[in-house]
Amino acid sequence: MTTPPAYLANVRSILPMVRQSTALGRANGFSARRTLCMDCLKTAKLNKDSALALSVRRSLHSRITVQTATSGSRGFAQTTRSGSAQSHGPLAEYDARVQSGRLRDDEHQRGIIQNLEDLYQMLSSYTQPPVVQPTIESLQPEKKSFFSSLFSSKPQKGALPLIPESLPKGLYMYGDVGSGKTMLMDLFYDTLPPNIRAKTRIHFHNFMQGVHKDLHKMTIAHGNDIDAIPFVAAGIAEKSTVLCFDEFQCTDVADAMILRRLIESLMTHGVVLVTTSNRHPDDLYKNGIQRESFIPCINLLKDRLKVINLDSKTDYRRIARPASGVYHHPLDAGAKSHAERWFKFLGDFEKDPPHPATHTVWGREIEVPKASGKAAWFTFDQIIGRATGAADYLELMRNYETFIITDVPGMSHKTRDLARRFITLIDAIYESRAKLVMTTAVPLTELFMSHDELEGAVKAGQDKGDIPQASEEQGVSDVMRNLMDDLGLNMSMLKNSNLFTGDEERFAFARALSRLSEMGSQDWVERGMGLESKGGEKEKEGWNRVRSRWREDSL
Repeated sequence: MTTPPAYLANVRSILPMVRQSTALGRANGFSARRTLCMDCLKTAKLNKDSALALSVRRSLHSRITVQTATSGSRGFAQTTRSGSAQSHGPLAEYDARVQSGRLRDDEHQRGIIQNLEDLYQMLSSYTQPPVVQPTIESLQPEKKSFFSSLFSSKPQKGALPLIPESLPKGLYMYGDVGSGKTMLMDLFYDTLPPNIRAKTRIHFHNFMQGVHKDLHKMTIAHGNDIDAIPFVAAGIAEKSTVLCFDEFQCTDVADAMILRRLIESLMTHGVVLVTTSNRHPDDLYKNGIQRESFIPCINLLKDRLKVINLDSKTDYRRIARPASGVYHHPLDAGAKSHAERWFKFLGDFEKDPPHPATHTVWGREIEVPKASGKAAWFTFDQIIGRATGAADYLELMRNYETFIITDVPGMSHKTRDLARRFITLIDAIYESRAKLVMTTAVPLTELFMSHDELEGAVKAGQDKGDIPQASEEQGVSDVMRNLMDDLGLNMSMLKNSNLFTGDEERFAFARALSRLSEMGSQDWVERGMGLESKGGEKEKEGWNRVRSRWREDSL
């Protein structure tokens, strides 16, 4: 197969521009590294007699790569400035590799790559806000008088700005050896959209060595009192709109003490984090020295990154279990696909395709927009926004074992009635041992109270001495997580909120948060499904007996 003359003429006309672009990159200190996309590789095989066509395709798809020396200030392994017009995302690339025989099609792996595709779509329209480098003066502690210094504690670190709402939620992918972590990271990194012009991929240990080196330089130059973390983070953010970590782990107390503020600082500058690890965030730095100082970092990772389990698990129906947890926020491009994957997994599409259903309670009809097997799908407005109550929820519990509820908003004292109704539904789902999948606008800890209301309630409790003063590593979400673990902890915070009027309602609120946390666990989700890792069919039969007794008691 030969290349048409007309094509070669077009090629010759654009070669000078390509060469000029490459020369300009070299003049600015960049070293050009050329790579071939799959389409060009196929074309090269077909056009073996056309060296000119292959040369041009390689030039058009070249990438300018900034290689930092080993003594560089950041310790980055590689920062790539993309100049190619990437035509497809991770899912299309996965399909191409399956078709070419390089990969075997796997339903579980395809579900994981859908998460990469969702992030790819969000990044396609994402623009990182300008990075504002803090001044040295703003990082130094406030000067105090002699008398105030007698009663002051250690210098307060500068408050970080809020993480921008436009920041896409990153990914935290974990799994054992052989689960495909490297392949997935390669696939994501190589198919990032062309508008992401600064991207970095680096092993986590190398990254932290560079960070500690920079912090040490700042300390030597400006003294021990300076808060160097925001300064170092801003320098990283200027070079990395997307920052990919390989093998995220924490084994050093020095890393543990700074990671939360470092990661949060990167996010405030609009950096999207994607990382792989061999363990769940909850298992990071286990049994480490001063691990309590690292807990806020774990909470930040779980709140701001989508946690994905790469280890494939198959239930008795031979359907691949979704990789991520049952709760998803915010309501971004990945929210819909999250709900769809869980609906397919927990429903029964083969024997009972999705369809609307109707149930009757005391002469009134309850409409279920989508049902399949023992799974029902509602939007928040469809099940909570309407005049529904405990009787409606109990009837639904008798007919379904799984509830997918999408588009759940953050609630506050202005939507008190919706919050109370939703808490009633949560209690009904929990007591019937049913499963709950949600997509929410806000994190779980802010579901019933806005961030400002939480801060106000915590501050009021601290001023009264009912709530311990938070350390500089701790935030409002950490207080709420403690509340979810212990219903009696920090109840005075709820008394300072405007959402609930009495102790009984406050207890119901705390109980709902605790139950949501429990229903989000893997043990709860897989209970009664016959999974081999959970006891198989005997466990499933026992769970069905419990459900049957609950139905009898609720009649």
